[in-house]
Amino acid sequence: MVLLSKLIMPILVITIVTYAFVKKINIYDSFINGAKEGLEVTFNLFPYLLAMIFGVNLMVKSGFIPDMLNLLKPLFDLLKVPIEIIPMAIMRPISGNASLALMNDVFIKYGVDSFLGRLASVIQGSTDTTIYILTIYFGVVGIKKIKYAMLVGLISDLFGFIASVLVAYLFFG
Repeated sequence: MVLLSKLIMPILVITIVTYAFVKKINIYDSFINGAKEGLEVTFNLFPYLLAMIFGVNLMVKSGFIPDMLNLLKPLFDLLKVPIEIIPMAIMRPISGNASLALMNDVFIKYGVDSFLGRLASVIQGSTDTTIYILTIYFGVVGIKKIKYAMLVGLISDLFGFIASVLVAYLFFG
């Protein structure tokens, strides 16, 4: 298995070069054109990525999340949803890296095999980075009307979160 994993990339490169040779494709020019297109995509993507990073930092650094959690704690206690997991649930649709960092904090504070650790893992696997995806990918291709896509994506994330809590209680609670 180790030998196969070491050979996959060279085999892939040899296959591509052989295919290009058989089809009489100038592989060097194709590579250069692809690299140029990649740089264009990167430059087009940068403003959207910067806006997302700014928004995430603003939300995290402002103290908005702890204030909101204090306000909503009675509701989450009534629903038997651990308040400690809510910051991750809030950040998950916005930023995958931020939600991973919050999940890591849960692991450090409560343990990987704790109920909260398992719940965080289920949430991470059951929801997506909806706002990030819409901002970056729709922005790059120039789609401006994202209202319904965002609504459906966020509703899906909400149901993913609810299902995660139910599944975690069912299997680990």
